[in-house]
Amino acid sequence: MHPFATEDHLGLTLTRFLAADSDDVVLLVHGLSSSSDMFIMPEHRNLLSFLLDNGFGEVWTLDFRMSNRFPYNMETRRHTLDDVAAFDHPAAVRELRRHVGGRRIHVIAHCLGSVTFLMSMFGGVVEGVSSFVANSVGLTPRVPAWCRLKLAGGANLLEYGLGLSYLDPRFAAAPPLSRRRLFARAVSLFHRECDVSACHMQSFMWGGGFPAMYNHHNLAPETHEHERLADLNGATEVSYYRHVSKIVRAGHAVKYDPNNPAHSALPDDYLGDLERVETPLLLLTGEQNRVFTDSNIAFHRLLNLRAPGRHELEIIPGYGHIDPMIGRDAHVDVFPRIVDFLKRNGS
Repeated sequence: MHPFATEDHLGLTLTRFLAADSDDVVLLVHGLSSSSDMFIMPEHRNLLSFLLDNGFGEVWTLDFRMSNRFPYNMETRRHTLDDVAAFDHPAAVRELRRHVGGRRIHVIAHCLGSVTFLMSMFGGVVEGVSSFVANSVGLTPRVPAWCRLKLAGGANLLEYGLGLSYLDPRFAAAPPLSRRRLFARAVSLFHRECDVSACHMQSFMWGGGFPAMYNHHNLAPETHEHERLADLNGATEVSYYRHVSKIVRAGHAVKYDPNNPAHSALPDDYLGDLERVETPLLLLTGEQNRVFTDSNIAFHRLLNLRAPGRHELEIIPGYGHIDPMIGRDAHVDVFPRIVDFLKRNGS
């Protein structure tokens, strides 16, 4: 475990998993409300073990401010994606470099971890990444129509109308007649695809499907349980939704508040200089992505216009948003494609 601090005074953590000496180091980055636990799940062959067993002997996981291992997600700190891009990822890479020196660093990132790390890279505050794998979404987030509606006014309605400054898949376990428990029951009225409230809440929080985040048949039975689902994808404050809403309306990643001096090192528009970053990207997406739909397909199309032939796209049949990372058969259907890409861009 390697704790470190950001310039805006948050404590974050890198964890090192070492099996053998390697010239190629892999960094795994989770999404909003998840954590590095999504990469080390014991109920199936996980991504970290697969990498260690297939030529990448040193793997690191990052828990940044969006991690459910920290209390930050349930506090009304008004964080934005710009905060993560400006402070978390640059600090993590500096700390990682302190340990691995000049060796090649490859990054595999999921969901808003992918968006924010790409914001750091294309914003010019993180450099020296040898290759990057973005699962589900890049810098052109696109969401279902129902999600656009939720994003438009949902954060204000939840925070000021219902007095809920955060959402949590565990709301059904709140005291009877509390707002949290009643909210979870109301959400479950619209989700008859299973009897797990945490699954219903995650669908409401992140997507537009039944379920939204994954296909049920892709998960191990032990994963699709109340406590386990809530462990993997926990609570989040609603402020992040405001920035995601602005990005979705713009059609690509933009700064939330261009007048905020804390983010002066970042560009107002993260697509302004796509050609400058020479790091090859693998844009990975499930064919049935009901959270960020065809975001990575659109991003790949744009990248191919600006830097032809540099970046790759993989569409995984039968998968959704997060199951390419946590699915029980992902080690057969998904992980080999990732390893092939890393090896072609490594030693």
